[in-house]
Amino acid sequence: MNQTISKQARILAVAPTARGFGYCVMEGQVMLECGHKEVKGDKDAKNAQSVSKVEKLMNQFLPGVLVLPDVNGANCRRAPRIKTLVRQIVSLAERHKCDVTLLSGNQLRLALLGDIKGTKYAMAEMLAQKFPDDLAAKLPARRRTWESEDGRMDTFDAAELAVVFCLTKSKRAA
Repeated sequence: MNQTISKQARILAVAPTARGFGYCVMEGQVMLECGHKEVKGDKDAKNAQSVSKVEKLMNQFLPGVLVLPDVNGANCRRAPRIKTLVRQIVSLAERHKCDVTLLSGNQLRLALLGDIKGTKYAMAEMLAQKFPDDLAAKLPARRRTWESEDGRMDTFDAAELAVVFCLTKSKRAA
């Protein structure tokens, strides 16, 4: 099988959540795949399953860059399990000789919406319009205050990470 070697770095973005993680694979401005992986069990089992599934994605897509949320930022309120999981995924990326980039929620909102007070749903709507074939059908209805977040939103969280990485990378190159 012939493989073409792209000059664009392949990006794997992973957005961990309590129920699993969302992922997005991009090359340049093209979204290759995105989705959600679910994990079950206690906190150690969830982390082990998540790391295993991220490693499978890394072996499948061979990314040059792994993009993760910055869970240690000043305004980040993430569970200790998620913080531990992100550290484990960073270690995994280092073993695979893959560069790691961490992006904060403020960086995402500023890059996509131009306003740090924007909402996750506004970012998700914008990405669904930008990538209609990949994301439009996955966009859940707007969450009401008393409802839990839809499990599909972690796919959009990962897509946000990948798109913002591509945007900031292209600005640095210019």
